Amino acid sequence: MADPAENVARIILRRQRRLADHGGPNPCRKCFENLASSVRGQLADGGPLRMLLPAFPVKSPNPEKVLGQLPDMGEELALRSLDEMCEDIRRHYGPGAGILICSDGRVFSDSVGVTDHVVTEYQRGMRSLAERLRLDSISLFSLDDVYPGLSYRDMRLTLMFNHGERIQSLRDAVSGNDDIRQMYRGITRFLYEDADRSDSILTNSALRRDCRRRAYDVMARSQAWSRLLECHFPDAIRLSIHPHPCGSKKIGIHLTSYTGGDQWLTPWHAVAVRTPEGYRFMKRRAAEAAGAVLVYQSAQPHHYTLVGDSRHETTPHSRTVLGV
Repeated sequence: MADPAENVARIILRRQRRLADHGGPNPCRKCFENLASSVRGQLADGGPLRMLLPAFPVKSPNPEKVLGQLPDMGEELALRSLDEMCEDIRRHYGPGAGILICSDGRVFSDSVGVTDHVVTEYQRGMRSLAERLRLDSISLFSLDDVYPGLSYRDMRLTLMFNHGERIQSLRDAVSGNDDIRQMYRGITRFLYEDADRSDSILTNSALRRDCRRRAYDVMARSQAWSRLLECHFPDAIRLSIHPHPCGSKKIGIHLTSYTGGDQWLTPWHAVAVRTPEGYRFMKRRAAEAAGAVLVYQSAQPHHYTLVGDSRHETTPHSRTVLGV
């Protein structure tokens, strides 16, 4: 008789996001056995499988990458895909599964050049989207839920006081660990892309130095957030949008079934583009350079469709409006 824990582990690992230099079978035996063991421990209780995903922080502040400040088709595709994974699990394990999305935008908003007001509006938009889509398997959690009543600045200071570590410790880890160095470079790259705008007053070299400095701050806060989540939800399966080494306690996953092109692109760093082969994520400037058509929903920019998709025969960059 098939082991439900192993079936559940296989479903999750179908979406595994792996480090580029970690070859071998997919999934690797070590990842599979570690995850199956964690799943088995939860299933013994007889309740729904609990998973955590720190993600969906806030939209990039660079208008050349995203459509605006609110969730759009990119977030919708990702939430639907995560819900589908939970439904797949339900077919093999009756009580099903749930994913708690731990939005970390409040954690490092000031380090990525976004105001707390924008974070608040994005979080409200995410809750509204999940309610509209009726995704019972998806729930949301943020720093606001941990420290109610504190100012946003004090929330971050309290987080770092309780769970943070010295920046020098991170610098040492980046110097001595290839996987951590790869993550640092990825974060630095995102910060640079967000700040590399026509209205920037910094020289290119100064901009790169600033992004390298802020990358350590983002990593420190992200680690503190991770430790806080471990304290609050010690038994949950830890998912991540980042790839992790084989056998890691955290399982990196793809947010959608689209896995081609830039592996780092997410709904908050890109736009959703509908093509004849399905949706994919692209930076906004790349989508427009390819001749994509902007589609609105409820008067808000929602996604693009590439000319040549037979469902939208319009001229490049024209406006197509969908119903509510």
